[in-house]
Amino acid sequence: MLDINGASAIVTGGASGLGAATARLLSKNGAKVCIVDLNDDLGSSVAAEIGGKYAKADVSNEEQVQAAVDTASSMGPLRVLMNCAGLGSAARTVGRDGTPFDLKNFEFVIRVNLIGSFNCLRLAASAMSKVEPQNEGERGAIVNTASVAAFDGQIGQAAYSASKGGVVGMTLPIARDLAAIGVRVNTIAPGLIDTPIYGQGEASEAFKANLGRNVLFPNRLGQPEEFASLALELVTNSYMNAEVIRVDGGIRMPPK
Repeated sequence: MLDINGASAIVTGGASGLGAATARLLSKNGAKVCIVDLNDDLGSSVAAEIGGKYAKADVSNEEQVQAAVDTASSMGPLRVLMNCAGLGSAARTVGRDGTPFDLKNFEFVIRVNLIGSFNCLRLAASAMSKVEPQNEGERGAIVNTASVAAFDGQIGQAAYSASKGGVVGMTLPIARDLAAIGVRVNTIAPGLIDTPIYGQGEASEAFKANLGRNVLFPNRLGQPEEFASLALELVTNSYMNAEVIRVDGGIRMPPK
């Protein structure tokens, strides 16, 4: 089992949603967490709440992410990276009026979700390679966030599904690469999780309840804490490696 007590952990997208829930759970289990996000107010707030640090960074920016890795490494040996930062953009490949999908928009989604994940991963793994190994030469663990859209992409999700499919596709080869330095790599593919993306208020609650009816069991959206629970297991369980796991209540997304 990877011992994260006293180690540092980076959580990208840690200011809210899946990232914030994971950051809180890692901290509860003894890790010193560096929140990496672009939302200064929320990022600083979560970091203060859990006794961690906040580092503002665009995940696709090499210099900013390296600075965040340095910040995390100053807190303790870097042993954990949780890649939770990401965004979505819905548009048909060709619109109803015949307009093609905006190529810059497609590139932006790929840059944040796929290139951003790899950028954080490569820089964090480099830092992990320099820490003292634990049992069996284990130095750290990385968990990426994909989506069920990597497998069940809906109408309008071409860019999002491509980006998350890329995250799924790179999991095994990177796990093979990093085995040489004792770092494991796994990916979570969440389904419909109740995060701030759905908004607030009566209309939002009704919308989420309707979405939840499509989930096999239980008939509801997932909670960020359920994602975080799996993330912690993938971090600490030394025999979990090179795997992609759906956490989705059994849903298989329809075309729309």
